[in-house]
Amino acid sequence: MITLSDVKLPLGKSEAELIKIASKKLKATPKYFSIRKKSLDARDKENIRYVYTIEFSAKEQVKKEKAYPRLPKEKQPKKPVVIVGSGPAGLFCALRLLEYGITPIIIERGEKVEEREKKIADFTKNKRLDVNSNVQFGEGGAGTFSDGKLNTQTHTSFNSEVLEIFVRHGAPKEILWLNKPHLGSDNLKNIVKNMRENILVRGGKILFNTLLSDIKIKNGKLTEISLENTRTKEQTMLEPSLLVLAIGHSARDTFEKLYARGVQIKQKDFAVGVRIEHLQSSIGFAQYGKSYSLLPSADYKLVSKGLNRSAFTFCMCPGGFVMPASSEENSVVVNGMSNYARNERNANSALITQVRKEDFLSDYPLAGMEFQRKLERNAFVAGGYSYCAPVQLVGDFLNGKTSDKFGEVLPSYGAGTKFADLNEVLPKFITESLKFALTDMDRKLKGFASPEGVLTGVETRTSSPIKIERDETFQSVNVQGLYPCGEGAGYAGGITSSAVDGLKVAEKIFERLSV
Repeated sequence: MITLSDVKLPLGKSEAELIKIASKKLKATPKYFSIRKKSLDARDKENIRYVYTIEFSAKEQVKKEKAYPRLPKEKQPKKPVVIVGSGPAGLFCALRLLEYGITPIIIERGEKVEEREKKIADFTKNKRLDVNSNVQFGEGGAGTFSDGKLNTQTHTSFNSEVLEIFVRHGAPKEILWLNKPHLGSDNLKNIVKNMRENILVRGGKILFNTLLSDIKIKNGKLTEISLENTRTKEQTMLEPSLLVLAIGHSARDTFEKLYARGVQIKQKDFAVGVRIEHLQSSIGFAQYGKSYSLLPSADYKLVSKGLNRSAFTFCMCPGGFVMPASSEENSVVVNGMSNYARNERNANSALITQVRKEDFLSDYPLAGMEFQRKLERNAFVAGGYSYCAPVQLVGDFLNGKTSDKFGEVLPSYGAGTKFADLNEVLPKFITESLKFALTDMDRKLKGFASPEGVLTGVETRTSSPIKIERDETFQSVNVQGLYPCGEGAGYAGGITSSAVDGLKVAEKIFERLSV
């Protein structure tokens, strides 16, 4: 097997050229050829190139599927293994448990992704919020209605497994080698549906419209859970062998119930701010120059370190929309979304700054959650009490003036907008940090602080405001049989790391049951 790195192709050249390069090296046509990595080098706008790592051989290569040990029949738990949440952490945990021969039950407060999509459309158009089925809750988790970005800061062998599992369920194969892989919200809906069908056909169960309403703990061990049908309000009791909490970062009622029952929870830093929108063409020109129309929609990732706290862009969505992401009544929350093609008029990104535990001015473990809530209610009021989002042009935000008309950038937030001064919606320490960041980032990406850019508030659900503490077995430090998992529990940030944590929790469960 031969691996070649740093293989460059100029724009307009076919990837068939790579096979020619491999053939020249082998002095024969390769029987096996694969692209291992692909990235874009746009440092010189007059000479933009794709850079590849390729792998090839004169012999056929047969990839062996990894075999997982199966839990023997005599060690199978007599009570059900229950997973709360069908986001990436919950789904990947379930898929791996099935590989181990352990059949889980998933409970999901929201709906199947097809029905969930209808609820989101209804909220966007008619302002009818379903607090259990929305951008935050439902099959696939919050990431289903973002961009499906698969970048992660966590480097582990599990990352490639996650990508391969996505491909097996219908994701584009290119995610295996792209430097910045993304699925697109349109693709994610089908991928999630395929995962559901795979779980069901292998004997797993998924209970939609089912909320974890309470837990019972006896002598430091989880003994019983209460489930509520979110449509009929019917309550049922279940005695699980163990419970995986893959609840997502917005399950505030569940956080409150866990805390009330004595589960050990602690505060965690996070970040809040706004969504910023520019014309996608402006970002393309700034990043790639005159060649931007020949290239995929440009993105960016910016950091500003000033005023004693960092600010940064997050979840950048090229050619996308700003989404209404509320999950509580009388609150306004925004998020970003792109489809696979990333071909809409605007680019958007979260522009956020650090919020530290000391900013809460409280030792209450859920104080960060209450901090988020307050900002979301401020946004609801500023938007006119109607789920319209407060908006302000960048130039007016910097000058503390309420905008009165849009320029070339029109907001993409579908539930309606209202001009407001975001300086009155967010605390001063946040707005000061964002203002510094705007001018600082403009030096790094020309036009970022364009006066006609649009800011939409508020972006508060960037990560979980809590951490449910767990030990080396991945169980709660004070409740045996309870497995905090994924982003909501404070152990991940984004689709890939959440999926990885789901796989890790499944592995720990198998180890425990195998003893």
